[in-house]
Formats: sequence, C-alpha cells, structure tokens
Amino acid sequence: MNKISAHINNIALHHMVFALPFAYMGTFLAAQGLPSLHDFIFITLAMIGARSSAMVLDNLIDLKYDRLQPRLANRPMVKGAVKPAEVLLLLLICMVLFIFSALQLAPICIYLTPLAIIVLLVYPYTKRFTFMCHFVLGAALAMAPIGSYIAITGTLSLPILLLGLGVCLWIGGFDAIYGSQDEAFDRAHGLHSLATQFTARRVFSIISFVHAASIICFILVGLLYNLPFVYYIGIVIAVITLIYQHSIVSFTDYSRLTQVYFMRNGIVSIVIFIFTAISILQKY
Repeated sequence: MNKISAHINNIALHHMVFALPFAYMGTFLAAQGLPSLHDFIFITLAMIGARSSAMVLDNLIDLKYDRLQPRLANRPMVKGAVKPAEVLLLLLICMVLFIFSALQLAPICIYLTPLAIIVLLVYPYTKRFTFMCHFVLGAALAMAPIGSYIAITGTLSLPILLLGLGVCLWIGGFDAIYGSQDEAFDRAHGLHSLATQFTARRVFSIISFVHAASIICFILVGLLYNLPFVYYIGIVIAVITLIYQHSIVSFTDYSRLTQVYFMRNGIVSIVIFIFTAISILQKY
C-alpha cells in the first residue's frame, strides 16, 4: 500500500482536478446535453492515461534538478520511494490506457494521439530553453476540453478553441506564479521561467493580465454558445477565486504559496464546469 501511495503521489493524481472538469465541460458542449456513458467513461480513462503519462515523463526528465531543489525533497522519486524502472513500467501502462481509450472514441482521435504525446514529451524540456514553458504546460492541459470535444464531434469550433485558450492562460498563469519562488534556483542552474526573464516582481503584474484574459475567453465561450445567465455565476466565482489567490501571495511573501494554495486553483475548473453543465441541461 505504501508503494501504491508513493506512485499516486508521484503522478499527483489529485491534480486531475485542474484538467478533468474542463474535459467534461468539452463533452457537455459537444453533446449539447448529457454525453453518452460510453464517451464519458473513455474520455475519463484517456485523461487519466494522458495526464499520468505526462507526470511520469516530467518527473523522470527533471529528476536531476529535483534532487538539487530543497523544496522538492519529499517527492517520491527524490526520496527513492519510487524507482525509475517502476516509473517506466507505469508510463507504459498509462500510454496503453491512453491509446486504447482513444481508439474507443471518434476515429480522428487515434490519429491525433501522436500530437498529444509530443506535447507531453516536449513540455519538461521547455524550461531548458524558453521562459514560455508555463504556457506550454497550459497548452498541454488545454487539450483536455479540445480533445474531449473532438472525441465526440470529430470536429473543432471557435468556441472550443477559445475555451482551450482560456485554460492555457489560466494554468500557465498560476504555474508562473508558483514557479516564481524558484527564480534564484532557476538562474543558478540555467533554467528558464517568466521570473528569470522578467523577475518575480513583474511576474505577478503580468499574470494579473493573463488571468484577466483567461476570464474573457471563458465569457466569450458562454456568449458564443448562448448559454443562460446561470453559466456566469460560475465565472463570477472563478473571478473571486483568482482575485483572492492573487491577494494572498507576492514576490516578497511566498508563505501562503502552499499545496492548499495550489489546489485552491481547482475551484476555477470545478465551478465553471458545474455551471456549464447546469446551463446546458437547463437550455436543452
């Protein structure tokens, strides 16, 4: 049980709260109502497989840096609770789950899986050469609503692309804030981030605009889908959450930038999905 727990912690399974609600939002928008149980199950399994694969790759590729970072000393791979060989086996299982699930969805999905895998594989390396690494992570999570929409309809639309952009900016924004505390470490080891490019002081101002842009994207999705007023209740809660998150941390005080802070960002994805589902079921 300890080994299983270590592997669950290693892939941070609880972080599914950031992407999975938006994946479900994509399914509701695609189906314009309740998605079929078949689609719901295999989209969920595909998400678990893809995201777990991404975390395994990230932890493997960054292990040499994680071992040098005091803040990450309790990570399972850093402590040795999870061995690289075990992680590679888990990666194989997760990839098989992802590909098998994609085969059960719209035919185009299996042809798009290589593109998704490339994004997941490239992200961990981006911090070695670009300060935009946070938004590559955002792009990876943006595949959640876009991919689930394609999985049902086999097509793309402007509103779903705007939803993906909103997710990208939202995730990339708080990742940049979380990463700004490592500015000195990243500079010392030749890694790149928004903080190393512009300093941590400026990151907080930049991300205020980035998160405002993400909210605009979410509003546009509601307008383009002609969603009823109830949808915007979720947007208001998301805005309040983001304002609160920005208010309790700064480049001079990271004391409240804890795991609780990190997980609280999940309120945004959860409430927007819930009120999207209510809106669509109310509308149709």
